[in-house]
Amino acid sequence: MDREYDVVVIGSGVAGTDAATSLQKHGFRVAVVEESAFGGTCALRGCDPKKILVAAARAYVQAQRYRKIGVFDSVPALDWGALMRFKRSFTDPVPAQRVRSFSDLGIEPIHGRAKFVDRTTVAVGGDRIRASRFVIAAGATARHVARGDEHLLTSESFLDLEKVPRSLLFVGGGYIAFELAHVAARAGSAVTILNDTERPLRGFDGDAVAYLVRATRDASISFETNVRVTSVERDADGVRLHAQTPQGDRTFTADDGVIAAGRVANLDHLDLAAGGIERTNKGVKVNARMQSVSNPSVFAAGDCADGGGLPLTPVACYEGEIVARTIINAAVQRAQFRGLASVVYTIPPLAQVGLTQEGAREQGLDFDVREGDMSDWYSISHIAAETGYYKLLVSKADGLILGATVFGPHAEELINVLALAVHQQIDAKAVGSVLYAYPTAASDLQYFF
Repeated sequence: MDREYDVVVIGSGVAGTDAATSLQKHGFRVAVVEESAFGGTCALRGCDPKKILVAAARAYVQAQRYRKIGVFDSVPALDWGALMRFKRSFTDPVPAQRVRSFSDLGIEPIHGRAKFVDRTTVAVGGDRIRASRFVIAAGATARHVARGDEHLLTSESFLDLEKVPRSLLFVGGGYIAFELAHVAARAGSAVTILNDTERPLRGFDGDAVAYLVRATRDASISFETNVRVTSVERDADGVRLHAQTPQGDRTFTADDGVIAAGRVANLDHLDLAAGGIERTNKGVKVNARMQSVSNPSVFAAGDCADGGGLPLTPVACYEGEIVARTIINAAVQRAQFRGLASVVYTIPPLAQVGLTQEGAREQGLDFDVREGDMSDWYSISHIAAETGYYKLLVSKADGLILGATVFGPHAEELINVLALAVHQQIDAKAVGSVLYAYPTAASDLQYFF
């Protein structure tokens, strides 16, 4: 059957949903094609379910801290099964809710895998669907790095485990590996992270990452550097990971493993070449309007677009809105990511906005560094926590905040205040002069500056 729409959106995550909703409200006939469950990564198998598990693990850690100072006599183990049931109370309703929301708005939900036939047509199953505009918002998928690593869990399947393995190996040293490792360790698993370089989390400040690595090891999580996994085997006893290290070949064994070596744009099945759509190793190659540079009828947003932003939910939402505004108004709105904050949801979390010290030096900027160990600050010690650190980069020329990194129990909230300052170009003196409510995490900002 042939169908025709004004706009066909491929993907029902936040980027595709925001674009589709805005376009439908402006009178466009819109269809959304989804190959998996409707709802996308963030709501079903990413940010939202992950944060539910992180919150439970934090509560467990906090209870252990209070036990050490005599507040609690004992701390029960995490009930993984109960936690999964609680998580599914959020995730299970999403697909039906998303389909119902689309239908209520007049958006046609189409379940199936889209594949470009030509520059204005995709095939979904036996249907050929034509449109004057396409929005590719297909998200990302796990990056594979070793022979046989398809035998490992992905971050998505980890978030759906019925029980936590007694031992786990994480391949990769990015935020997914660290976050899930911190959860698994608090759920009773013996965890090892295998990173292929000396330094993990390369996009974050090196000094702050060193604090996180120490906290990770203090949580009885093994962290191995310069381990390049070359092959993976699985049998009834578990998994064996063969790796090259500076000391020679090594084999790591565990009940299970997780491939957490990053994510790549989920584009291979779309046959972009048939649609005349150019791509890079980061995703669909787009211009300032999030429009394909080789097929002007195609736009891309979110994790599958090479638009200059990080693979984060706020970026996907933002890019989806840019796409919608461009199609509606033919206006040029260049994506601008100043003040974009990023958080690693470990225990405690690591948060960052703006430039790192290394990045500022590479740009030849003249700046002051203000940093400090927060481990004995009241904001840390009153909850019996043990570690904290901050670093600020302040321009010598105009006093603006070029970048900020915070590691500690309140980092994910503090970074939003600093993100506002970076985005709105509020100078450091002004941020430090505010009379913040005390005692709160935000009141630490006066000491930062």
